[in-house]
Amino acid sequence: MLLFQATRKYLSMIRFEHSLFALPMAYIALVETFPYFEGDSQEFLLILVKISICMVFLRSTAMGFNRLVDRKYDKENQRTSRRELPSGTLSVEQVWFFVILCAVVFLLSSASINLLTGIGGPIVLILVCFYSYTKRFTWMCHFVLGLSIGITPLAVWIAVLERADLLAFLWSGGLMMYIAGFDILYSCQDADFDHKQGLHSIPAQWGIQASLWTARVSHITSLLFFVAAGEVAKRGWFFFAMILAIGLLLLRGHLAAREKNLSTLPPIFFHVNLPISTILLLGILFDERVNLLFHLFL
Repeated sequence: MLLFQATRKYLSMIRFEHSLFALPMAYIALVETFPYFEGDSQEFLLILVKISICMVFLRSTAMGFNRLVDRKYDKENQRTSRRELPSGTLSVEQVWFFVILCAVVFLLSSASINLLTGIGGPIVLILVCFYSYTKRFTWMCHFVLGLSIGITPLAVWIAVLERADLLAFLWSGGLMMYIAGFDILYSCQDADFDHKQGLHSIPAQWGIQASLWTARVSHITSLLFFVAAGEVAKRGWFFFAMILAIGLLLLRGHLAAREKNLSTLPPIFFHVNLPISTILLLGILFDERVNLLFHLFL
């Protein structure tokens, strides 16, 4: 019972359900590189498991580390004061133990894939942890977060093919910009608090209106990256229909995130942001089959 309660506290701290929605970012690249396996399903499943472990434990490390670094601000911010560390639900020592354990599992998992991922594992780990400090000195912190998560397709590409292709950079660029855009929107909730604390988010430094426009430009750019990825991969109409669906979701999010309606951000952030990577993955998975059926019956 105590183990179950402790596990639940840790999962709540890192918002584990968000990790499940982050996994499609890795699977997108894995599906794109599937021909490399040449029908070897055992090898494919093995790399799938290893990459999934890397994703879950890397994100868990980053989230736990962020909670440690920001615990002072979280305690003073009314919106975040009920989080596990500020409220005393988890101690600093407990969270450090969790972070170190997750980091070790990630490093061992990445090292088990190939030499390049073994070398790159510590670099990626430093990058995702470094993000937690960027809000203290630069308003570019949103894009550092986007980079630390958006690098996923590129990392998977290296894990499978041991090289980086144009398509990997397009996917990573698109994911980076779409995550940065949503982080800018999410930060609008704390604009006044961040400004008073001397933190350098775009909303705190440039205001809400500038933030909304920056997020819009970021998301338009991400759609352009996704379209370019589809063109390079020679995707069909179904994939681009999924891109259109994502565009409509982003539009819905931005309409809800207008300056006079920022109170709706938390539910909109969850319902609009999280499905996007899954829609992209489905667009790739079913594109060829849907197009084949389309040509057969029409």
